[in-house]
Amino acid sequence: NGGALAIIFSLVVIAIAAMNLVVDFDMIERGIRNGADEKFAWYAAFGLTVTLVWLYLEILRLLSYFRE
Repeated sequence: NGGALAIIFSLVVIAIAAMNLVVDFDMIERGIRNGADEKFAWYAAFGLTVTLVWLYLEILRLLSYFRE
């Protein structure tokens, strides 16, 4: 219901999602540097999209705790 524990947990999950975003960009950079094929582009784009949606939903969840 948005108590202090829920807010702290949400902040931790947002930090993990943000770190995962950095990992995704690093993976894409390494793939480009190593000359990955076209299939890698779809894999990287899907991973980046999933991470962005996850981060977006967690931020919305955190904001919903402050609305109540």
